[in-house]
Amino acid sequence: MPLPGRHREKVRFVSGDTTCSAWHYPGTNGGCVIMAGGIAVTKEPASDLFAPRFNDAGFAVLAFDHRRFGESGGEPRQVVRLDDQLADWQAAIGFAAGLPDVDPDGISLWGFSLAGGHVLRVAADNPRLASAIAQSPLVDGRAVAPDALRAMTPLALLRLLGRGVVDAAGGLLGRPPLLVPTAGVRGAVASLTTPDAMDGERALDPDRLHPDWERTVAARIVLRLGGYRPGLHAPRIKCPLLVVVCDQDLSALPGPAVEAAHNAPDAEVVHLTGRHYAPFLDAHEEAVEAEIAFLRKQLTRAKAASGGRNHA
Repeated sequence: MPLPGRHREKVRFVSGDTTCSAWHYPGTNGGCVIMAGGIAVTKEPASDLFAPRFNDAGFAVLAFDHRRFGESGGEPRQVVRLDDQLADWQAAIGFAAGLPDVDPDGISLWGFSLAGGHVLRVAADNPRLASAIAQSPLVDGRAVAPDALRAMTPLALLRLLGRGVVDAAGGLLGRPPLLVPTAGVRGAVASLTTPDAMDGERALDPDRLHPDWERTVAARIVLRLGGYRPGLHAPRIKCPLLVVVCDQDLSALPGPAVEAAHNAPDAEVVHLTGRHYAPFLDAHEEAVEAEIAFLRKQLTRAKAASGGRNHA
């Protein structure tokens, strides 16, 4: 949670036919970290633990909600459309580049879980970025799907798939989304029931400070994530990349993320002990210190490459 008295301002930027809501923390060193969270995780629980630390290190922060989630616009609500979310990241980059405290050559990306996968794809399309951080990233839906499906009981899986089909068909007919919880225990009908799925509550909102955070998603997501493979774009990433993996991650799995890092031209890997949400829990200090050190190093490198411009 941001410290009392810390300055941040609510801003909005255009993406597609709507606007995305974001928090802007003004920085002092010209760098900017653009942040977003995983499936249905809004900007506050996604970034409040990390953004103030990045800001204390001098970086501006732009933490945003994907459209159709949180305070961003877009209908229907709670629907993940991957192409639209990738477009939201592009819009965020363009908006951040125009902020008075940001050097356009000093922009970095940070995302975890599904947004960590988005970071790989967006970084591949934006060679001018100073750096990118993918934390516990979902980089290969095809690789992780078998484990996710095995974590469900057969009956729950059948019910979830059925809801996914009905929701997808209803979407084509303009019907309201059929929502399911983003996480649940084994046997529940939820988008994820891996053993660490329920860690999200105590990791992201332990003090229940975000009562408006809706922890649901349109069921059609179960039909789409298996084909999402942003790690395949790793060889195209020109900026420095930091991949933070949790060695006991049962939701995103560390193996595909490590492989993506090995396929990127300029990547580092940080291994943390713990499950999917470890960077928000026991491994938080280790994670944030590694990420700040990486951001500082790459900002210095980016400024040198751009002739030392500083728009702070």
